[in-house]
Amino acid sequence: MSDTPPIIVEPKGPDGKEMSAQAVVIWLHGLGADGYDFLGVLPQLNLPQQHAIRFIFPHAPEQPVTLNGGMLMRSWYDIRSPDLLNEVDAAGIRVACYRVYDLIDRQIKAGIDPKKVLLAGFSQGGLIALHAGLSYQQSLGGIMALSTYCPMEQQFYMHREMPIFMAHGTEDGVVPLALAEHARKALGQKGYQIEWHPYQMGHQVCGEELADIRSWLLKTLEIAQG
Repeated sequence: MSDTPPIIVEPKGPDGKEMSAQAVVIWLHGLGADGYDFLGVLPQLNLPQQHAIRFIFPHAPEQPVTLNGGMLMRSWYDIRSPDLLNEVDAAGIRVACYRVYDLIDRQIKAGIDPKKVLLAGFSQGGLIALHAGLSYQQSLGGIMALSTYCPMEQQFYMHREMPIFMAHGTEDGVVPLALAEHARKALGQKGYQIEWHPYQMGHQVCGEELADIRSWLLKTLEIAQG
């Protein structure tokens, strides 16, 4: 993933002691952020006690980003054009996907059912969650793609039964809503089942979205709402 180990948050029981994880959410941050970016979201999800979900927040490697003048920053892949569907860094996306595959493999080898592994991501991280989840050798539990887009959607054909949660701000000035709607339409035409949630916000998350994420996580992992 990067030289920095991912942040891993193990589930805890009512007594505060760690409990055995029965499910895993691998959550990928956006451009220039790091694994700590969504760590603070966990308390806001207000998950039931004994949810038994392990959360993993990896850090993207530091690499030059062309669009930002070659500045070195944490990035899953290079962005070469303001038009996000132009000059796509296909090789960089592929490398990032292999990094995610490795994380998934480790969880499965540790005893987690692939159907209990969810990929989540925001912006750049959401793109990698989609690409990795739809191309991984096994069907996973689902994908949560927040404020993102999906170039090269024509390559996907596997795992059409996998639940996909897509959310986007109607006033997003970083990843325009039209790009997310394009991805939703293109994937839908290929038979993927998209749960779509637009919100009146920019390139961010909001309280209403977090409530919907909570519901989707619990439904998809078959955890009692509590």
